[in-house]
Amino acid sequence: MQTHEIRRRFLDHFVRAGHTEVPSASLILADPNLLFVNAGMVQFVPYFLGQQTPPYATATSVQKCVRTLDIENVGITTRHNTFFQMAGNFSFGDYFKREAITLAWSLLTNSVEDGGYGFDPERLWVTVYLDDDEAERMWLEMGVPSERIQRRGMADNYWSMSIPGPCGPCSEIYFDRGPEFGKEGGPEADEDRYLEIWNLVFMQNERGAGIGKDNFEILGPLPKQNIDTGMGVERVAFLLQGVDNVYETDLLRPIIDKAEELTGRSYGVQHEDDVRFRVIADHARTAAMLIADGVNPGNDGRGYVLRRLLRRIVRSARLLGAEQPVIGQFMKVVSELMSPSYPELGTDFRRIETVAVGEETAFLKTLNTGSTLFDNTAAAVKAKGGKTIGGSDAFTLHDTYGFPIDLTLEMAAEAGLAVDEDGFRALMAEQRQRAKEDAQARKHAHADLTIYKELVDRGATEFTGFDELTSEAHVLALIADGVRIPAASAGQDVEVILDRSPMYAESGGQIADRGSITASSGLKVRVNDVQKIAKTLWVHKTTVEHGQITEGDVVLAQADPAWRRGATQGHSGTHMVHAALRQVLGPNAVQAGSLNKPGYLRFDFNWQGQLSEQQKADIEAVSNDAVGADFPVNTFITDYPKAKAMGAMALFGENYGDEVRVVEIGGPFSMELCGGTHVQHSSQIGPITVLGESSVGSGVRRVEAFVGLDSYKYLAKERALLAGVASSLKVPSEEVPARVEQLVERLKVAEKELERTKIAAVLSSAGKFVEEAERIGGVLLVAAAAPEGVAAGDLRTLATDIRGRFGSEPAVVVLLGNADGKVPFVVTVNKGAQDLGFRAGDLVGAFGPSIAGRGGGKPEMAQGAGSDPSGIAAGLAAVRARVAELAK
Repeated sequence: MQTHEIRRRFLDHFVRAGHTEVPSASLILADPNLLFVNAGMVQFVPYFLGQQTPPYATATSVQKCVRTLDIENVGITTRHNTFFQMAGNFSFGDYFKREAITLAWSLLTNSVEDGGYGFDPERLWVTVYLDDDEAERMWLEMGVPSERIQRRGMADNYWSMSIPGPCGPCSEIYFDRGPEFGKEGGPEADEDRYLEIWNLVFMQNERGAGIGKDNFEILGPLPKQNIDTGMGVERVAFLLQGVDNVYETDLLRPIIDKAEELTGRSYGVQHEDDVRFRVIADHARTAAMLIADGVNPGNDGRGYVLRRLLRRIVRSARLLGAEQPVIGQFMKVVSELMSPSYPELGTDFRRIETVAVGEETAFLKTLNTGSTLFDNTAAAVKAKGGKTIGGSDAFTLHDTYGFPIDLTLEMAAEAGLAVDEDGFRALMAEQRQRAKEDAQARKHAHADLTIYKELVDRGATEFTGFDELTSEAHVLALIADGVRIPAASAGQDVEVILDRSPMYAESGGQIADRGSITASSGLKVRVNDVQKIAKTLWVHKTTVEHGQITEGDVVLAQADPAWRRGATQGHSGTHMVHAALRQVLGPNAVQAGSLNKPGYLRFDFNWQGQLSEQQKADIEAVSNDAVGADFPVNTFITDYPKAKAMGAMALFGENYGDEVRVVEIGGPFSMELCGGTHVQHSSQIGPITVLGESSVGSGVRRVEAFVGLDSYKYLAKERALLAGVASSLKVPSEEVPARVEQLVERLKVAEKELERTKIAAVLSSAGKFVEEAERIGGVLLVAAAAPEGVAAGDLRTLATDIRGRFGSEPAVVVLLGNADGKVPFVVTVNKGAQDLGFRAGDLVGAFGPSIAGRGGGKPEMAQGAGSDPSGIAAGLAAVRARVAELAK
C-alpha cells in the first residue's frame, strides 16, 4: 500500500466516523516553545488548554512534523527521520477512551477491501499506563489477550508537553515484526522487533512544573476529557509495503536510487556508504518541506537547521563520489514524490530549487576555504613535530567554518596525521548540552489567554474599518494586568475590548492603527496599539487620558485619519513593489515577509545575490508607472482554491481559512491574498522611492522604500543635498556626477603615486638590513625593528625584498613594527634555511610571548601582531637565541 493511500484511508476512516478533516498546519507556528511543529496535536493546543472553543467537537489530520535535535544520528540507524507525517484523531470533550480504542483498532485490523489496513490482529500488542485498569479492560473487550497487554510507567506511557498544562495516560499499539527482528517478550523486551505504530493519549489531567518525563506533579483533572492520538505514517508504510525500514519505502527509496545514479556507489554494500545514502534521502525531503513553508538558510534558529541539512546532503554526496552539484536533482525527486499530498512542492518547485541550490553553491565555496584552513592547521602541527590535530582545532573547523569532521578525518589521514576525535566529540557534546539547556530554558507554559476565552466565544469583533473610520461601539470588557476590571480612570493603561471597531489590528505586515475612544461624558482614551487574540478578537491597548471608561459604556471608536491614510499608502505600495519585483526579476522573487506603516515599507523576498543598480532602478520605475496608471483597487471575498486558481499570491507558511480576501490592483498587475487596508486607486499611493536593498539572510533580500509625502520629503532633502554639492563644485546639478567622477579618478592617481613613493622609501632601507645581517652558524639572520612609520601592510613587502637579496644562501628575516601601540610582525624563511630545518611559524613561538603576540602562516612566511611594544628588544633577542639553537 502506497504512502499516499495510507494517508487517504486514515482521513476517510475518521471523516466517516464524524470527524472534521483539518489540513496540516505549516511547520512554522507562532509558538515560543517550538522551532518547528513536531507533533500532530500542536495546532490544536489552544483547544486542549481551554483558551479557545474549537469549531468542531472532533477532528482528524495528517500533520507534517520535523524533529532535528539529534541530526547526527540520522542515517546511522534506520529508525531516525527528521521529517515525518503524524496522522491523528482528536476529541475535544466529545468521546474518550472506548471510542478512541475502537476507532484505532478497526482501522488497523479491518480488511483492505473494507477500507482498513489489514493488519493481523494476532501480531498487535498494546501497552497501558500502570494503573489504567479501564483501558486494559477495553482492550480485552476488543479481543486482545491479556498476555499481549503490558503495563508501563510514566516514562513510557504518560504524556505531557514537558511544560505545565494538559497531560494524561496513554496506550500504545505495537506490531510484532517476527523473531528474526529480536527476542520474544513484547515491547518491554525489544522495541525493534515490537514496533510502535500508534499512540492513544487520554488527556484527562493537568500537570505542574518539572523536568523530564516523570518528574512532575499531577495537579488534578481537566474540565473536559480529550483525546489526542498519533499514528506514524512512515512506520505503517514500511510495514504494509513489506520492507525492512522507512528508507526502503516508496517516498524515500527513489531518493537513494537517484543518489546511486549520481555517485556510482550502491546502497546496501558498505555501512558507511549506507549512512550517507540515508542522510541524503532523509535530509532532502526535510529540506524541501522546510523551504516550501518559507524557511531560508541562515546562521541561527530555523535557518541554521536548514543550512545544516543541506550541507550534510552535499557532504554525503561528495563522500560517495559525486563531483558535480547534486541538490537540484534531489529536490526534483522529492517534489515528484511528495506533491500528491503536498501540491505546493510542485507549484513552488522553482523557488524551492533556487534556495537549495544557492546554499549548495555557497557551501562548495566554504569547502574550498576550509581546505585552506585545514592545510594551515596541518602545517602548524607538523612544524612543531606533532602527529595529531587537536580536538579544539577540529571543532573550530566544524563549528566556525562549517567544515565537516569526516572530511577533517579524511584529509588528516592523507596528510599522515591523526585527529583527537575524543576531544572533538567532547566539545560537540558540550555544545549539544548547552543547546538543550537553552531550549529547556526557553520553554515555558503557554501564555494564559483564558481571560479572553469567554470574549472569543461570544463571537468575532466586527471590523468596520474597510468602510468607515468612526464607529459607535459597546465596551465588552476591560482588562488590566491580566484581570477583568469594571472601570478604568485617567492615567491608567487598560486593554479595551469592543464589539466593533474601525481600527486595524496588526497583522499581515501592517502595523496597527492609532486612534481614540471617546464618549459624550468627556471620556478620552488614546489607543496605542491593537492586537488580535485567536485571530478574531480585537484588543485595544490604551491609556485613559480623561474621564472614566466603564464596562458596558457606549463609545465612539475612531481611527486616526492621517495615520490610516499613510498606512494604506504603505500597504498598497508594498503590493506595487512586490509586483514590480516579480516583473523585473521573475516569478522566483516571492515574498518572505513585509512591514508597512505610514510613509514607509520594507519587503523581504527570496533571491540569490545582490541586486544591480539597474534592477533597483527598474523596480522603482515599474512601481511608479503603476502608481501613475491610476489603477483601480478592488477587494473581494472568495474561497481559497478559487483565489489560487485566479493567480492570487499567498504568503508561504501562512495558514488561510476556507474564505480569503483578495486585493486586486490593476487586474493582472497585482493580485494578492490580503486582509489589510488599501487605497482606492493606485495614484493615491503617491511617489515610491526605493532607498536600497540588503541581505537579511542566505537567499533573502530586503527592499526598503518611502511612499507618499515621506517619499517627497526624502527626495526634497536629496535635491537640497545635490544643490549644495553642485554649489561647492561650481557646476550645474546635472554635471555633478561627471565632476565627482573626475575628482575621484584624480584622487586614485594621487594615492597610487603616494603609495609608490612610500614603498620606494621602505625598500630603500632593505640594503642596510642586508649589510647588517648576522651570521649564526650557516644561516644569515636579519632580526630587527622596522623603520618608524612602516605600516603593517608594507612590512611584508620589505621582508620579502630583504629575503630575495640573499639569493640561495640560507637566510631568516624577522621584522617587528611599532604602530599605534601594536606590534605587527613578519617572519620569512628562504628555501635554503628551510632545508636546514627552519620554519617561520616555529620562530613566531620564540618571540611571540615577549610582545604578547600571536600569528601563523606557512613554513616560508608567518605574520601577525602583538600588543606589547615594550617587549620588542626581548623578542628580537629570543629570535637570535632560537636561531642559534637550531643552527647547531
